Amino acid sequence: MQMRPLGRTGLRVSEVGYGAWGIGGALWVGARDDESLRALHRAVDLGVNFIDTALGYGMGHSEGLVGRLLRERRETIYVATKVPPKDFVWPAQRGVPVAKCYPADHIVSCCEKSLRNLGTDHVDVLQLHTWQDEYLDQDGWRDALLGLKKAGKARFVGISVNDHDPASAMRAVTSGLFDTAQIIYNVFDQTPDAEFFPACIERGVGVLARVPFDEGGLTGSITPGSEFPRGDFRNRYFEGERKQQVYERAEALKSLLDGEAKTLPELALRFCLSHDAVSTVIPGMRRVSSVEANVAVSDGRRLSAPMRERLRAHAWPRNFYD
Repeated sequence: MQMRPLGRTGLRVSEVGYGAWGIGGALWVGARDDESLRALHRAVDLGVNFIDTALGYGMGHSEGLVGRLLRERRETIYVATKVPPKDFVWPAQRGVPVAKCYPADHIVSCCEKSLRNLGTDHVDVLQLHTWQDEYLDQDGWRDALLGLKKAGKARFVGISVNDHDPASAMRAVTSGLFDTAQIIYNVFDQTPDAEFFPACIERGVGVLARVPFDEGGLTGSITPGSEFPRGDFRNRYFEGERKQQVYERAEALKSLLDGEAKTLPELALRFCLSHDAVSTVIPGMRRVSSVEANVAVSDGRRLSAPMRERLRAHAWPRNFYD
């Protein structure tokens, strides 16, 4: 496993991390705790030392499973979690004051809940689960979040950037307040390349690249006939003609598979890891087989400049979360 610096934090984290949304038991339907725990343990066996979870993932269920892992392993494992917005609205909406989303007492109480779920006295990275640019000019949240850092309950603090909206967090990145930023980055959404990543590099902000597989769209597993369990969020994400569109886009990408990447998931991960700004990419991994395939990509080899240039033509601006 290759390690990378997490921005200016001084931490060195596995370049392939573990995204723990899917094991929370909600929205992603079908995860079994026993299988999830096997996947978590296998990830650590293979050198993964960074896990991204959230209080909102199954109302703390994901954090609870990560906590079990922490109690059963002696390795150093860094954990990032997130404070959900009090109004439970994702993404953050413009014009809604931060006091409705992240009042000070809410940030503190959520951190305490997360620590209880994890069974620890601190979390390595505490993130706000949504963000709007205007929050920087409003009061309340800042003292609470930085107070938790000063008290040692959160070693570092960060934000999770709104879906497909890096512009909404540019001021946050350059403010110096945040140690990390989590953002959607994949072959289809390459927008962070333009301004967001250069700003992160300049200010030493660690980048957590999320949704590297576009919720499955970049794995090649989505076909026009794909079906998902009842209650699974992908029924909405891939509704209508979207499955057909994704299928056609993925098929087009297969023409690029060669010695640099033999499968679409490998190509997708190598794309993320080929950018200097990315500290770690955090695919969801509910099964041991997924862990093993994803971790195998961490071999120090990046995509060539010609391959990255060819991938630019496959950028696909859109927002299926809407």
